[in-house]
Amino acid sequence: MIVLGIDPGTIRMGYGVVEEKNGDIAFMGCGALDTPRRSSIGERLYFLYRELLKIMTRYHPEAVAVETPFVSENIRTALAIGRAQAIALLAAAAQHIPCYEYTPAHIKQMITSHGASTKEQVQEMVRLHLNLPEAPQPHDAADALAVAICHFLEMRLSNLIAREKENV
Repeated sequence: MIVLGIDPGTIRMGYGVVEEKNGDIAFMGCGALDTPRRSSIGERLYFLYRELLKIMTRYHPEAVAVETPFVSENIRTALAIGRAQAIALLAAAAQHIPCYEYTPAHIKQMITSHGASTKEQVQEMVRLHLNLPEAPQPHDAADALAVAICHFLEMRLSNLIAREKENV
């Protein structure tokens, strides 16, 4: 199974693609989509949509996992991230790919076993999970890979629980 993970943002959107091979999670690719400077929000969102469709065409993911916005003190930032998240959901729906959403704390918990991990800790654990020589850069790409890995780990856990219920 191939999973596309997305770290949404309207200025920069991270993406990461992983694949399950023989029970292990393998790195396929990652990067960041930088929107054109000084463009309107509509132009930026359309750019992100088009680029996500290209990534989906290149990698053929069977699932898309998206980080949900974290509402903190800056409501403007949360709204912008929500717009980018909506574009990711729309692109997945346009390609008939199931989409899953995970909170930042849940992703950190699944990746590092600590829901309040730093970006550096997440990057290092992504590196270890994928057996990479260096932590993925930029951090938006590492975060997107973390979202994709989180989805795999969630699916494994769900499958284990389902099998256990069948055996009861």
